[in-house]
Amino acid sequence: MNLDNIKMKRIVLVLLLVTFLIGGVYTMLLASPEELVYIIPIEKTIDPGLEKFVERGYEEAENLGADLIMLEVDTPGGLVDAAININKTISASSIPTYALVKGDAISAGAFITISCEKIAMQPGGIIGDAEPRIGTERADEKYVSFFAGKMGAIAEQNGRDKGIAIAMVDRDVEIPDLVAKGKLLTLTYTQAEKYGYADFIVNNRQEFLDQIELGNARIIEAKPSLAESITRLITSPYVAPLLLTIGIAGIIIEIFTLGWGIAGTIGIASLALYFGGHLLAGFTGWGAILLFLLGIILLAIEILVPGFGLPGIGGMISIAVSIIIAAPNWEAGLISLVLAIVGTIILLLISFKFMKKRNIWDRLVLGLNFKKEEGYISQSQDLSKYIGQKGIAFTTLRPSGTAELEDGTKLDVVTEGDFITRGEKIVIYKVEGIRVVVRKNRNETGQ
Repeated sequence: MNLDNIKMKRIVLVLLLVTFLIGGVYTMLLASPEELVYIIPIEKTIDPGLEKFVERGYEEAENLGADLIMLEVDTPGGLVDAAININKTISASSIPTYALVKGDAISAGAFITISCEKIAMQPGGIIGDAEPRIGTERADEKYVSFFAGKMGAIAEQNGRDKGIAIAMVDRDVEIPDLVAKGKLLTLTYTQAEKYGYADFIVNNRQEFLDQIELGNARIIEAKPSLAESITRLITSPYVAPLLLTIGIAGIIIEIFTLGWGIAGTIGIASLALYFGGHLLAGFTGWGAILLFLLGIILLAIEILVPGFGLPGIGGMISIAVSIIIAAPNWEAGLISLVLAIVGTIILLLISFKFMKKRNIWDRLVLGLNFKKEEGYISQSQDLSKYIGQKGIAFTTLRPSGTAELEDGTKLDVVTEGDFITRGEKIVIYKVEGIRVVVRKNRNETGQ
């Protein structure tokens, strides 16, 4: 009997264990899958690098099956084009997007924020001041009207007062008791809540998630890769002109100063960063880089060949166009180019004042300080009498330098592009004002 009791207890124990396991599996099958919130930071300047980062974040969120994308915003604004493209990414996603304004949502940042279905703001946060600008100047009326319309339409789409959004862009819009005509509208966090531009006032992210019943959701934060961080830095509207300035000035300084050294190396590195960064960001292709190299080659030809002609003009145009088409848009490229030109001029003036010139400068710019006692002739006089006279290259002509005639007279001369080494026999065959043109005396060299 005792044996039967033991068997019975074992059977009951097994049945209980099986029942427990079946119940656990059944509960797991019926339980809701873990909810996922994907966080994308919108920080620092709104630029094309951030646009690409956000686009990648949305793709990753879609692949992970996220329930919500949250943009954590703290930005002073940036490029309108980049903000508009981010808005397109938000609109195209099947995942709802909410925004948490942790600090400032200014300018392009305000546009991105109101593109979201729900907005939460932390105490001290502000939103607005979205007037588009070209450099430091207000954009033209046509563009202001366009962007104001976009802001109004996006606000209306998400159930917000479009007049308030338009007043953030257009200073000519007046809203009684809120903003006077001639002023841009910026809302504090309490004003934003009052006028429907903040659905929640929260102290932190967790409080916001609790408010929307996602407090227990799994959180994944998008992190920029090293390449994305470098690309954002290089393509920012502040760094790109600086790289161009250093690059162009460095190469020009290296041409006219002693030896190849740090200026040329830094110049080449800066230009490589500018074009490489824009290439990695997907803003341009190899065409812009090849066009820039063509411009450098044409300028080199212009330096070596006397006179300012088509190679010089073509080189400058090629370089300018390559810089503009490498930029995210033509406005950014044009601003970068203008700032680079101004910066280059300043750096060159400083450099030519304090850095030692090398001999190539004297070969490219004909000297006027040679002493008469050493046989040099002032070239302000009529030099046509020297046509046909022979002599030797007193210095290497590449293409300019000094020639010594058979009677010992020394003259500043140029070739028509030929390279004539020191000591080779020459003949003067043309004089154009003070420009004395020589060629090799082939009759006496046997060539």
